[in-house]
Amino acid sequence: MNRNPDRLYELLPLVQRMRDAEQGYPLKALLAVIAGQATVLESDIARLYDNWFIETCDDWVAPYIGDLIGYRTVNAARASGPAGGAQARGLNKAVFPRREIANTLAARRRKGTLALLELLAGDGAGWPARAVEFFSLLGWTQHLNHRRLERGGTVNLRRGAALDLIGGPFDVQAHNVDVRRIASTRTPGRHNIPSVGLFVWRLKTYPLTQARANCLEDVGAHCFTFNVLGHDTPLYNRPLPEASASQIAGELNLPVPLRRRALEFRPPSSGLPPQASPDIYGAQRSLLIMVAWQKKAEMVAVPAEQVVAADLSSWRYKVAAGQVALDPQLGRIMFPQRRVPKRVWVSYRYAFSADMGGGEYPRPLSQPKGAALFRVGHGEKLDSINAALQAWHDLREADPLARAAVIEIVDSGVYSEQLAVTLGAGESLQIRAGQRPLRPDGDTTGWTRPVLRLLDYLPDQADAFSVRGKAGSRLVLDGLLISGRGIQVYGGRDYGAEGAAEADPAEAADDLCDVTIRHCTLVPGWGLECDCEPQRPNEPSLEIIDSRAAFKIEHSIVGTIRVSASEVLGDPARIAISDSIVDATGLALAAIEGDEGGIAFASLSLSRSTVLGSVAAHALELAENSIFMGPLQLARRQTGCLRFCYVSPASRTPRRFHCEPDLRAAAVDEAMPGAPAAERDAEKRREAARVRPLFTSMRYGTPAYCQLARDCAAEIRQGADDESEMGAFHDLFQPQREANLRARLDEYTPASMDVGIIFAN
Repeated sequence: MNRNPDRLYELLPLVQRMRDAEQGYPLKALLAVIAGQATVLESDIARLYDNWFIETCDDWVAPYIGDLIGYRTVNAARASGPAGGAQARGLNKAVFPRREIANTLAARRRKGTLALLELLAGDGAGWPARAVEFFSLLGWTQHLNHRRLERGGTVNLRRGAALDLIGGPFDVQAHNVDVRRIASTRTPGRHNIPSVGLFVWRLKTYPLTQARANCLEDVGAHCFTFNVLGHDTPLYNRPLPEASASQIAGELNLPVPLRRRALEFRPPSSGLPPQASPDIYGAQRSLLIMVAWQKKAEMVAVPAEQVVAADLSSWRYKVAAGQVALDPQLGRIMFPQRRVPKRVWVSYRYAFSADMGGGEYPRPLSQPKGAALFRVGHGEKLDSINAALQAWHDLREADPLARAAVIEIVDSGVYSEQLAVTLGAGESLQIRAGQRPLRPDGDTTGWTRPVLRLLDYLPDQADAFSVRGKAGSRLVLDGLLISGRGIQVYGGRDYGAEGAAEADPAEAADDLCDVTIRHCTLVPGWGLECDCEPQRPNEPSLEIIDSRAAFKIEHSIVGTIRVSASEVLGDPARIAISDSIVDATGLALAAIEGDEGGIAFASLSLSRSTVLGSVAAHALELAENSIFMGPLQLARRQTGCLRFCYVSPASRTPRRFHCEPDLRAAAVDEAMPGAPAAERDAEKRREAARVRPLFTSMRYGTPAYCQLARDCAAEIRQGADDESEMGAFHDLFQPQREANLRARLDEYTPASMDVGIIFAN
């Protein structure tokens, strides 16, 4: 399509253009406006053709195409209008999955087949699944003329691999009859003749490629963990595609946690000792260990023949010479004590609920126009962030107009540096994780997740990542994992040195304009022990010291936020948090606070976030679809609003709209108008305890971190304004996905069968 604004003007005769030039080009300006509207019309006509097909149509067209083929929507999954924002578009995609609409006719032809249930879970809900017919696992007395030796037998205690799978989706042992319905909402059963179970995996798996392993020096120089933070991390399988659409998914086809016995592989009829399975270990597989035996030697992959599966829970395994012990359930590695490599890199997959925090997942990148790009990492000219900062400083001295820079880290390495960033007036700096350089074949190797490890360099003061800036300066952190210390953001000057009363308020304007933290992890507690307990509970991940900058935290995981500022210097600091987790490492600790545990002089705004800990702030502009697990204490209650949130009892907040447990208390008053006050108060306490959010895990470092538990109250799991769940994982729209999947199972399952959804994680 020709988008040249002068395309109509160029069609005029030369004499007309010469006369127009003599008069100052009024005709050219008129035709440019007409050409712009013609471009809009042509684009709309082109979209009309694309909207004929479900693969290329706009999101708002998908329901209409579905209606043409009789695709029925789910009443429990409410959709938004076509003119909504990003959240509304995501909701419409969950309610009207175009892949399921595209496969509707094919699914009707395959109605009643077992493999179709797995396809429905993937197309309708986006969850990998495995379908199991439980009648095939029943222990029953067989007729001698129709013997099936593989079914109905007693448990063989010598088959350790089969014993590992009992109770899971790959169970092969015989069970007694369970007469409870598998689709029951109270006490579901499993093993019955009409029961079919659909195991679904909600957690996603994310890769980490050529990342540094962590050496546990306290245990031994030969002991390592896959995770650079040093805690135990279960490793997950990289799913392999199924051979055909009619095949039932196996363990290698699903994002399941790796087992020790699954990793163990013995070549058939070889007489060789066990080794790592080639379906799990190796390049482009789930696991890979690379080592360098000398300081300057190249990294080489450890052969699968040298890798053995082992239980390293107590670090007492004795590794034979020439072997490497690997525990996939804990994410641990052990080398022989007399042969310890100088460097260890690992590639593996871990699990989490959503694209949040630092990770190797695609995300949009943006930067100021004309910004200088400095690439840092393995194989680049710059090998550290400080070297890139110095290169930008040298560039500014040569060219004063180079006021914007982007430092892009192109590997998942560990950068242990003293970072002190000082920005001049109007300068902009972005430190971000990027993509690895192109391979010789032209393909990229994926995204990166660099680690900024802040160490204790100075014995007499804190060693944080310090940031200072002048008026109009900006800082963006994107895709990083920061551990060891927190980030300290200072204002234009240190007001605490002279006292707030003596400081000049006019100098407060000489400060950073804004600080953006997106898709980053500021490790709560600065670091983790092996069992994911924080090393320094309630230590601040972000400390704002006399700064009036606007702070934006998006799709990130951060620890405590501490604001040290004086109210006489101007307006409060503005902190906007969206789609993130603020973790104080304990519900009795402060997630957002001021000096000495006081009120933070900050104005907050939270959307679709989970706060683990108490909050004490100056004001709250707006909070929606969020969870506050600790008391929320605000100094100003006249302004602001909370809507569709869970607010811990004994909180002091502005007006609330459709919040829990307020709605439960109002329902009790309406249901018990004449009851004594003591009975109503007791019922309100019971209801408040029932609707309190429950999480699968509240420890950072676990796969199900901050995931709402299955027994959490429906008022929380469907309590958002669009009937999705409250909290940081609102945009997953899991209630809508589940409702859509249940409706499809009822539609495509034979009448004699009873299908239930079993959440594997």
